[in-house]
Amino acid sequence: MSAHLSSPQPPQGPAPDLWESIDGLYGWLDANRPVGGPDGLLLRILKLSEEVGEVAEAVIGATGQNPRKGTTHTWDDVRSELCDVAVTALVALRTLTPDAREVFTRHLAGVTSRSLDT
Repeated sequence: MSAHLSSPQPPQGPAPDLWESIDGLYGWLDANRPVGGPDGLLLRILKLSEEVGEVAEAVIGATGQNPRKGTTHTWDDVRSELCDVAVTALVALRTLTPDAREVFTRHLAGVTSRSLDT
């Protein structure tokens, strides 16, 4: 990675609450989904694959690994795409359970404990 990995400027104003935002996005998506039921659930989870692919595309573009296209993205684009993956994963989790906050917090505590408590 090169030295141009600068951090984006923080947003102006108070930061939105993560879980309120996830609940809002979940509600908006549910109200506007073209496919419901089990197929809609699967499509929402598959959206993660699309977002991960966009991260890969941005990394390839930021490093200029496609000689035909050259450098087409920045590391800010990569960061943005990684955020999209995180939001999409949390909305998918919220789709599976109204207790997404608790499920995620419990899981994160387990991962943290296994990884950092030696």
